[in-house]
Amino acid sequence: MMGRTRSWLREKSRRKRARKLLIAVAVLVFSLPLAWTILASFGIHPDASSWPPRWSTPYLDGYRDVGIAEKDFGAELATSAATSSAATILTVLVGFLASFSLVRSRLRRKGRLAQSFLVLASLPVMAYVIPLNGTITALSLHDTFAGVSLAQAAIFSPFAVYVLFGYLRQVPFDFEEAARLEGASALQTLLRVILPVAAPGIAATAIIVFVLNWNSFLALMVLSTNHVRTIPLAMSDFFIVDRELEWPTAAAALVVSVLPLIAFVAVAHRALERFFLEPTTEAG
Repeated sequence: MMGRTRSWLREKSRRKRARKLLIAVAVLVFSLPLAWTILASFGIHPDASSWPPRWSTPYLDGYRDVGIAEKDFGAELATSAATSSAATILTVLVGFLASFSLVRSRLRRKGRLAQSFLVLASLPVMAYVIPLNGTITALSLHDTFAGVSLAQAAIFSPFAVYVLFGYLRQVPFDFEEAARLEGASALQTLLRVILPVAAPGIAATAIIVFVLNWNSFLALMVLSTNHVRTIPLAMSDFFIVDRELEWPTAAAALVVSVLPLIAFVAVAHRALERFFLEPTTEAG
């Protein structure tokens, strides 16, 4: 018996080390493009004419050029933060109400219906942008803060419904029954019972949706022109074809654009650590 226990413990230890090694390799592989971009932003590149290759001397000209070209970076940063926040709030609100209604409904095959929202979330952005552009234009909201926020919320709401459905279906129904027995109304039950219990899932969904909104480019390129100018739209100026592309400046622009997002995720990572989602396996 003791021999089997030791063997099981050794096997468990080997599997743990193997998982850590795989995670480390995956992190290294996924970090290589970012590392290359950071090195390129400082003009650091290997000199292939010598052996062993020598690295060039770093300089800050790329970041200086970004500051010269993008004098309105602060305003663009504020616009990105505002539109991403507004769209995220709308998306999470719609997703929470829709997913909770779906979870507590008596519909058959609710799991299949929830999976259809994942299909909607997987559609190309242009499938949403083309009709949304016509709607936003008809409402005289093209290139406005409200129009962009509403359109972004419409694009990412199916994703929020799918994720929150998978989380809310794990919340026991007993909590609601206890609240109703104590005389709580449906709204009180939703706000005082369900919302606190579902807070980790809602927070994690909000973080993911915020990141998606922050990085949105194609939708903003169609739905706005000059007034609503976000960081991705501003950074695209460094890759236009009517001027010579300078990789140090372009790489510096990419680093500058991603720094606020990295800071946000670093601050909000604890909410992601508390989020656990079981896969939806039921068909109904």
